[in-house]
Amino acid sequence: METAIATQRASKSSLLPMAIIGTLFFIFGFVTWLNGSLIPFLKILCDLSDFQALFVTFAFYIAYTVMALPMSFILRRAGYRDGMAIGLGIMGVAALVFIPAAQMGSYPVFLLALFGLGGGLTILQTASNPYVVQLGPAESAATRIAVMGIINKSAGVLAPIVFTALVLSGLADFNTEAIARLGEAEREAKLSEVANRLVMPYICMAVLLFLLVGLVKLSGLPDIEEEHASDSESRSGIWQFPQVVLGAFALFAYVGVEVIAGDTIGLYGERLGVANFASLTSYTMVFMVIGYLVGVTCIPRFISQQQALLGSAVAGFLCVLGVLLASKESTVIASLLWGWSGIPVIPDTVAFVALMGLAHALVWPSVWPLALDGLGKFTAQGSALLIMGIAGGAIIPLLFGKVAELAGTTGAGYSVALPCYLFILFYAIKGHKLRSWK
Repeated sequence: METAIATQRASKSSLLPMAIIGTLFFIFGFVTWLNGSLIPFLKILCDLSDFQALFVTFAFYIAYTVMALPMSFILRRAGYRDGMAIGLGIMGVAALVFIPAAQMGSYPVFLLALFGLGGGLTILQTASNPYVVQLGPAESAATRIAVMGIINKSAGVLAPIVFTALVLSGLADFNTEAIARLGEAEREAKLSEVANRLVMPYICMAVLLFLLVGLVKLSGLPDIEEEHASDSESRSGIWQFPQVVLGAFALFAYVGVEVIAGDTIGLYGERLGVANFASLTSYTMVFMVIGYLVGVTCIPRFISQQQALLGSAVAGFLCVLGVLLASKESTVIASLLWGWSGIPVIPDTVAFVALMGLAHALVWPSVWPLALDGLGKFTAQGSALLIMGIAGGAIIPLLFGKVAELAGTTGAGYSVALPCYLFILFYAIKGHKLRSWK
């Protein structure tokens, strides 16, 4: 009886922190998955090649590598709550940089703004993920992170739709071919008009981010205390924990394929003449939400975190084979899955890109608790190391772009995801169990 009462009290005490962290995860998702719409948009606006356009993901995700360790030091000095407020403030300033970027039509300034957003998100991610892990029992940590993932990816569903509505509404002819047909003066006027539509959405984003700084500061959000696991007492540094080092590489691989699935589907769709290419990221995000719902329902009741990770790796590998081998003309898969709903169908090969979201949805929530297990006083450093793995979102999409450029077809670029899923499979089978390099 006393145990049940204690559990109930603990659940209530974690409700407010979970609600606040959930709000932050929504912001993560909205800001992150705007990139999928920005890439084809900036490709046209700044007259870029596919490879050049993918520097959007590079600038955004490389910030995680550059800023992870500095942000972890800030986090240790300021604490989790104040660290989150600092991250939100950095993001608010970065959102304002989009205004001169749009007015000048300058791609380098856009990239600077994206780097700033990524830098702010670095400290938020470094603080929030271990926070969620430690807000309850270790065996259900993946379930809690999956709940955050549902919130995150739901924002990812909304972001391309909102972007299309606010920036591209009434511009059905805004694509590479249509812009190329315009005269020079008419083309410049058109691009200037479209660029100026970015100003108000990013002003609103900046205001919201600054309001959230106040919410976090005044919320009374408690700091978490790191457990001092006995195994960690004999270690001198984070590099002596194979499970977290290999976990960082697993997240490097995962974030790379996640970004490919979410951020290049618009480019791929535009190449194949799909009418709604700017909103295709929403398809991938919907499938990721479905994947997270499976995780919330099944972990740990029916499957373990390790089994979920293994299944994700295998399913992702099969989806990539589908992208490479499926028909670019047929729409059978999309027709079967959602043709009845009235949602526009897409070619089978593009549908497999969207299905990658469902396949790998549970990688992130499964890796975190497995990698942080037993770190004790090194938890903050371990979290920073895992966050550095997000750099996969900077490097792997560029490899995608280069492979696609050399092969002469965008679809071929998805082959770079195959070794990524194989490494995730290794981590699921063996890597997460290692406690020594010997």
